[in-house]
Order: sequence, then C-alpha cells, then structure tokens
Amino acid sequence: MPTYVTLIKWTEQGMKAVKDALTRLEAAEKAAAAGGGKFVGAYVTMGDYDLVVIAEGPSDEDAAAANLAIASQGNVRTTTMRAFTKAEFAEILKKLS
Repeated sequence: MPTYVTLIKWTEQGMKAVKDALTRLEAAEKAAAAGGGKFVGAYVTMGDYDLVVIAEGPSDEDAAAANLAIASQGNVRTTTMRAFTKAEFAEILKKLS
C-alpha cells in the first residue's frame, strides 16, 4: 500500500477543543481502517506542525478523500506527501533514461 506523511496544524477551532484532540485522532484512525488503510504512527510534535501522521492507504484517491473528510470538520489543516520506500524508489530510478 502507498505510504503518506501528513503534517497537521490545529485551526483556532481545533485548538479551542484541544482536549478532544486524542478522541478526534482515534476517530481518524478508525476511519482510515474502515477505508482499507492504517496508521503506521501518529506523533504530537513541537514546531511548525502540531501532529505528524504516517499512514498507509489503498490509493492516492482514497488518501485525498480521507484528508478532505478530516479537514472539512474544521479542526485541522493538513499537508500530505506521498512517501516512497527504498524499494519503490529503486523502481522509479529504473525508469530514468
């Protein structure tokens, strides 16, 4: 399954309800599982981002839909990057002329 790294910032709304953040994170993890994906790791961070989630999902389209569903609740803003394993990167390099 493709791997994704999502950088998350709480919105003002999300920060006002920060005590519910763990419950929201657990709900997102359950939603990912219901859609055929899984969280590999979720980390509260210091710095420019409040959370980092590493997840696997069935496809880029499924990952985009999941992120839109989460962001549409108004508690977070996300930046998601597709991450390639070493083996996937090796296959990409083979395609170079």
